[in-house]
Amino acid sequence: MRTFLIKRLPSGLLVLALASFLVFLILRLIPGDPATTLAGPDASPATVEAVRSRLGLDQPVLGQYVSWLGHLLSGDPGPSYAIGGQVSDLIGNGLGTTAQLALGALLLVVLIALPLALAGATTRSRPVAVAVRALTTAALAVPPFVTGVVLVLVFAVSLGLLPPGGHESLLDAPDLAVQYLAMPALCLALPSAAVLARHLKDGIERALAEDYVRTATALGVSRRRIVWRHALPNALPSTVTVLGLQIGHLVAGAVLVERIFAWPGLGRLIEQGVARRDYPVVQDLLLLVVAVYVAVQLLTDLAYAWLDPRIRWE
Repeated sequence: MRTFLIKRLPSGLLVLALASFLVFLILRLIPGDPATTLAGPDASPATVEAVRSRLGLDQPVLGQYVSWLGHLLSGDPGPSYAIGGQVSDLIGNGLGTTAQLALGALLLVVLIALPLALAGATTRSRPVAVAVRALTTAALAVPPFVTGVVLVLVFAVSLGLLPPGGHESLLDAPDLAVQYLAMPALCLALPSAAVLARHLKDGIERALAEDYVRTATALGVSRRRIVWRHALPNALPSTVTVLGLQIGHLVAGAVLVERIFAWPGLGRLIEQGVARRDYPVVQDLLLLVVAVYVAVQLLTDLAYAWLDPRIRWE
């Protein structure tokens, strides 16, 4: 396994290096000047230049990039331009709540996708198959901001079962925390659950069409045993890859969902950073999302190799 990791680490580090440069460059191409924003609309040119010099924005772009990268590698991202405080503290405060939302959504993805895939792949009832396809299509077609509004109108406004937004710590009040988590996690999970359900369903159907399944059926093995002991395990390796991609989507999609449900995570922080042209905050957050993608893909490769004996660890 050590050799397996060593072979994949260089590609991940290369992705992070390229992403850091692209993130840094793209932010500089977006219209707007942090110095002007901080100095205010009535500030004199001298004041704006003084603010720009204080922030280090008067340095060459390459010098700014090297300085930012050096701070990251040293473990000290530095201060925020506009929001205030250290960037590491700001990200640390929001990371836990965003992780809570993403993990809750991931749990729902699995709980929703598995029964839908099994029902769609093993049923002989056409209405059930049509219903599964309709549900997955709707989950993919409806944007999260529409799903979020509908969930709030139904469960918070009409039925009064769940709070419309906000957050509660799982450690302080678990029962309230689950209520606050339910709608945003479901809103975030539905598109990914639909993707995973369709892929797993196709994998199970392909496995059930193999010759060994016909042989097992002819020998009298029950269909339930064939599905759970043979078809489902054979469909899992490729499904794990899709699940890994969806985990990255959950982290990225949390930005929008947090805005809908007033969830105090990294989504709110990146929104504030973009609005105020706070380069350090936005750069570090975007690079963090890329790092999550890279880490998840590495773990996905490990899981794939563990599930599929045909994949060698060397």
